[in-house]
Amino acid sequence: MRPIRLQPNQLHRFYRGGSAIARLRAAASNDEYAPEDWVGSTTTVFGKSRTGLSVLPDGQSLRDAIVADPEGFLGPEHVARYGTDPGLLVKLLDAGERLPVHFHPDRSFAQTHLGLSHGKTEAWLIVETRGDGRSVHLGFREDVDEETLAGWVARQEGEQMLNALNELAVSPGDSVFVPAGLPHSIGDGVFLVELQEPTDLSVLLEWAGFAVDGSLNGHLGLGFEVALKGITRRTLGSDELTRLHSSHGDWQALHDGTKRLLPSEADPYFRAQALRPDPDIFVEPAFSILVVLDGEGHLETGRGDTLELRRGQTVLVPYAAGEAMLTGDISAIRCLPPQPS
Repeated sequence: MRPIRLQPNQLHRFYRGGSAIARLRAAASNDEYAPEDWVGSTTTVFGKSRTGLSVLPDGQSLRDAIVADPEGFLGPEHVARYGTDPGLLVKLLDAGERLPVHFHPDRSFAQTHLGLSHGKTEAWLIVETRGDGRSVHLGFREDVDEETLAGWVARQEGEQMLNALNELAVSPGDSVFVPAGLPHSIGDGVFLVELQEPTDLSVLLEWAGFAVDGSLNGHLGLGFEVALKGITRRTLGSDELTRLHSSHGDWQALHDGTKRLLPSEADPYFRAQALRPDPDIFVEPAFSILVVLDGEGHLETGRGDTLELRRGQTVLVPYAAGEAMLTGDISAIRCLPPQPS
């Protein structure tokens, strides 16, 4: 089993975007509503049976391939803890317009109301900001009561909702950890790598002016009276914001090998590293997704396989590929599932 170069898996969504993904991948962009590329995905779009799944070069879905050889892809410790579930979805997300204010339910809510084992805690690794899109919004600045929130949603008072959130200025090299339940929005012109739990669970608080009717399909089929119980309405203070938002400097300018990108509280959900060989980096055997941000190099495994890498490529590294070495003038993000321990 060797590293697998993944093909683009760009999806049509209700909000604009996708040009930055096309530039990174040096590919044509014909859909202005294709803002997400689901990388190494075993996850489907909410309500769909196959849409969203990554397809391997042999035509098999990654989900089916993992079921056929779980220990080869995920490793024995991961399989003992999580079975055939990778526990991770990686996305390239390019906001061509400000995303509506929304939130994702946590594991407890998802299990109780949807019968699912995952919620949607996520993290944003900022790759590019352009135009006026240099900020994101996260968590309420002050406590919001149920009646006020329900009124904002019913009357579609998007400006009031956005103004009630903390605004964070972001730049390339920043990371933002987003625990499930926190309301948020991503600004127009922000391009990021997103790590998340492997679901497509979103509750829309705002949809007026977007190409979606949230009153019909913005509440996961639960109705807003139930869906809004999953939101975090308390104040997200400055100390918490500081913990969730980190600046690492532009990853493409790093020259110190490997850098951890997310706080330890993200470990039960996923992990992320910035990689910059100096002159090489060894990485332990693990199921992982590599996103190459810049440069050219090679990935060499202990089994003797060598894969050429360049800007814009995405690669799945199975556990059974063994220890690997990354070489070259290259900058990449390595995305990993939760620690089995």
